[in-house]
Amino acid sequence: MTATSNTTAPAPADLHSPVIDWFDEHARDLPWRRPEAGAWGVMVSEFMLQQTPVSRVLPVYEQWLARWPRPADLAAEPPGEAVRAWGRLGYPRRALRLHGAAAAITERHGGDVPYDHAKLLALPGVGEYTAAAVASFAYGRRHAVLDTNVRRVFARAVTGVQYPPTATTAAERHLARSLLPEDEATAARWAASTMELGALVCTARNPGCVRCPIAAQCSWRLSGSPAHAGPPRRGQTYAGTDRQVRGKLLAVLRESVGPVPGAALDAVWDEPVQRARALDGLVADGLVEPLADGAYRLPLG
Repeated sequence: MTATSNTTAPAPADLHSPVIDWFDEHARDLPWRRPEAGAWGVMVSEFMLQQTPVSRVLPVYEQWLARWPRPADLAAEPPGEAVRAWGRLGYPRRALRLHGAAAAITERHGGDVPYDHAKLLALPGVGEYTAAAVASFAYGRRHAVLDTNVRRVFARAVTGVQYPPTATTAAERHLARSLLPEDEATAARWAASTMELGALVCTARNPGCVRCPIAAQCSWRLSGSPAHAGPPRRGQTYAGTDRQVRGKLLAVLRESVGPVPGAALDAVWDEPVQRARALDGLVADGLVEPLADGAYRLPLG
């Protein structure tokens, strides 16, 4: 990614202080940012916040940490309990992955979330973003933390385009590393600050440029805020999709204390082919276990 030709990209050092100072004044008081959350609280939040807004995550997060304050507490329960507690956060495979990570942390690391990026990356269900986020936010390590919000801030402020590419590119990773402050603690603060700036000010729609601490240096704004030149960006549909059917099937299973007869699941969705496809997908993903008598349950292990 390169800056637009008619503007000069701001120097990294000129961005750090304004953004971090803004964060110190405007950051939301979120439970996973408090010292008592610890590394496990940060990890739980990162799993939950993937593709899910903060407002929906907050109540589930609080309940989750109250029930499972340490990885070993979650690992001791069947994976189906993680799926049940996940509720309606969506993308419930994240619950299974978090359960798998908790089991690995318990077995490999004595129940403590590792601080080393490579060891975090080796945990099941933990990708590059989550490993960097936990190392940075929980342990103050120096890593480029690239979520959608951060990528959008960098695309606009430095590259001069309205939106980043659909998927994270090598050029974006290189840019993010080049923008990292050298000091480890400052780099961790920068990671949190840019994420919050993208969430609250440099939003996908209707960015609040008048409230942005680096508006005067923003390459996109200085270029006249050119419109996105790539393919149209479409929002995700939900109604009528297999994802909606999966959600309805899981809701019945979550609310049951025991196995659910197949006939009870048949009543969830009128279209039998789509219903069967959604149920087969849940079984394939390990979210549902079929029983010999034709009933279904959440996984026991």
